[in-house]
Amino acid sequence: MATGRTHRPATRSRGIPEATVARLPLYLRALTALSERSVPTVSSEELAAAAGVNSAKLRKDFSYLGSYGTRGVGYDVEYLVYQISRELGLTQDWPVVIVGIGNLGAALAGYGGFASRGFRVAALIDADPAMAGKPVAGIPVQHTDDLEKIIKDNGVSIGVIATPAGVAQQVCDRLVAAGVTSILNFAPTVLSVPDGVDVRKVDLSIELQILAFHEQRKAGEETAAGDGALPAATARGVAAGDSADQGPDGDVPAVMPA
Repeated sequence: MATGRTHRPATRSRGIPEATVARLPLYLRALTALSERSVPTVSSEELAAAAGVNSAKLRKDFSYLGSYGTRGVGYDVEYLVYQISRELGLTQDWPVVIVGIGNLGAALAGYGGFASRGFRVAALIDADPAMAGKPVAGIPVQHTDDLEKIIKDNGVSIGVIATPAGVAQQVCDRLVAAGVTSILNFAPTVLSVPDGVDVRKVDLSIELQILAFHEQRKAGEETAAGDGALPAATARGVAAGDSADQGPDGDVPAVMPA
């Protein structure tokens, strides 16, 4: 079985934009749901709606894959699942290590979606000696003293950091020195890595704060509407002599970019 160290996705070498790469998992998730329902084909409009993107953007994204669909028929669901999976490198086995087996790390270890998407949790690593040998999600936890050996023995190129912020950079440095070239960071801190190492950050608190902002904005708009007042952005446009319905380019103005 192939491992992550000997095979790399082809997206960069083929010149696929990063924004398109970021949307491919959205398409794959929607397509997988269609495949599970035995839907043979899907139109660009239907797939775009399921993925939450614009249909023109979807067609542009698929053009980078060399997939244009068939007029009047749409896209072959099974073929697109294979094509996108191949581009994302999911048609092979990617061993992953998770460092930091607290509540979050343990939850990640038990996540069943890894295996079905081409990832295998090769090892769980923690600094607490009391955790050594303890099974989590059926995998025995190993001590951080053995981190480098674990990575080498399993051919790991993807690491997940779920440690406290104070030790995340140290763990990151050791992972990189051992040969890990892609890191998914759940620690609430920004990691510094050398060129050639990719880091994706997942910060749940930031996402919640963004949602809180939108909730506050919606509450403010509802209050303003209840008082019979114009929303602030519209009021400014009227005061400036602009149409309350259109911006300077004929577009409907937004309070802020979506």
